[in-house]
Amino acid sequence: MDSRRPSKALLNIRNLSVRFAMPSGPIDAVQDVSLSIEPGERIALVGESGSGKSVTAASILGLLPYPRASHPGGRINFEGEQLLGAGEGRLRRVRGARIGMIFQEPMVSLNPLHTIEKQICETLILHKKMKERDARQQALQLLQQVRIRDPERQLKSWPHQLSGGQRQRVMIAMALANQPRLLIADEPTTAVDVTTQAQILALLDEICRNLDMALLLITHDLGVVRKTADRVYVMQNGRIVESGATAQIFEAPSEQYTRTLIEAEPKARHTVTEAAGKPLLEAHQLGVWFSVRRGILRRTVDHVKAVDGVSLTLHPGRTVGVVGESGSGKTTLALALLRLTKSHGAISFKDQRIDGLRRNALKDLRRQMQIVFQDPYGSLSPRMSVGDIIAEGLTAHGISDGQQQESQVIDTLEEVGLEPDARLRYPHEFSGGQRQRIALARALILKPALIVLDEPTSALDRAVQSQIIDLLLGLQETHGLSYLFISHDLRVVRALADEIIVMRSGRVVEHGAADRVFMAPQNDYTRSLIKAAMDFEVWNDSAFSQ
Repeated sequence: MDSRRPSKALLNIRNLSVRFAMPSGPIDAVQDVSLSIEPGERIALVGESGSGKSVTAASILGLLPYPRASHPGGRINFEGEQLLGAGEGRLRRVRGARIGMIFQEPMVSLNPLHTIEKQICETLILHKKMKERDARQQALQLLQQVRIRDPERQLKSWPHQLSGGQRQRVMIAMALANQPRLLIADEPTTAVDVTTQAQILALLDEICRNLDMALLLITHDLGVVRKTADRVYVMQNGRIVESGATAQIFEAPSEQYTRTLIEAEPKARHTVTEAAGKPLLEAHQLGVWFSVRRGILRRTVDHVKAVDGVSLTLHPGRTVGVVGESGSGKTTLALALLRLTKSHGAISFKDQRIDGLRRNALKDLRRQMQIVFQDPYGSLSPRMSVGDIIAEGLTAHGISDGQQQESQVIDTLEEVGLEPDARLRYPHEFSGGQRQRIALARALILKPALIVLDEPTSALDRAVQSQIIDLLLGLQETHGLSYLFISHDLRVVRALADEIIVMRSGRVVEHGAADRVFMAPQNDYTRSLIKAAMDFEVWNDSAFSQ
């Protein structure tokens, strides 16, 4: 598929195959893949979840789970050096120093036991032999470079204290620390809002040009691809099915699969549910403040107002979308509503005040209010089977046991579009979209009235996003569910939400019916978010009218 001469390539992959040994038999995840990247070139590798994109990328640095993974064939040549089959010592010298990598799931990639400062400085000290003081200064500059607010404070933060977007920026900073010749970016804008996407893409573009650094971009967001890449490789079922210049791929794709990917954008919701009856959930002047402590005695000198005076109402069977930039307080608001973080202000659920309830009194509430987290892989125990994960809530609430539980698990799996045999497998055996369905099944099995969805489609390709949206709408109609839907992706929010809340720096700057907010936003900040989202639209109708 790739006619470029190997001699010119910085990275040259030829006929790469990857096989995984599984209890049910071998799986050929990648088959006969060839691609090349020249110095300073930006290449995009696109395809649905499970198509083999990340496996191909991980093969370059030998990051697959060997010996369960193997390579029946292929070669990976980087700057004249053969990497496939290279020893761990040689690969360590390449990783980080000559080839940097930004991973898809930053919370899994960052060490929860180390501060951000320690993790960035570690790679500088290891590869550049910097002194600690110099490494800290360089780490500070890197955080400034990736547009992290208050970098001095964030250096001292732990990964769990950062938002998803902030963690992704830290990963980018770490990957760029040693100015590698090639940067592999596996969904680098997955967890960030549209304005931050634009900033990160501009940053990567600037760095690539200044350092003559090549970029291998793995993404499901075709808007990002069109804006960033020189050439595109399209993967389906472990194979390259189409490749070419970016303009050619978008304007005249030769494969039906490519056309399907381009057209698979979430569509605006056609019917809006009217608010009726008493509210299911209400909040009035909700606030979440975090103390800023300094000095030897760790005295409180200030507060970070993560949520500041937010009020909202959610009716049965409706969806309220919460949007805003990373760090605007969206997730913190959700955790406060679920009583998972301390807050002040009034919260009512089904006409009952819940903000003052003690831990024991919250147990029944937990059953009725469920959450699907942003990172399904991080929220699913790798040591538990899928069946045990889904049934865990039933056991905790004493709802059923034994054969009855298994029957409920099977029914719920089928309801979210998974086979019954999935209950016998483990989370790592599933794609991102499948793991999100598992997380949804875990919430759904308790028959809640409210599900908080925190970026449930952020790591998924557009085709799978559309499937999840259809699934959520179907479940909502069947069970009368209410959703609090948190997302930076305004296109997905528009497909699901009845109402929109726009947050900035912990405050609500705009609130109204979804159609009104999108068609006639009143706030300048809202307008900027919508404009940024629309800049990433990927198709025009004329491309497929012929």
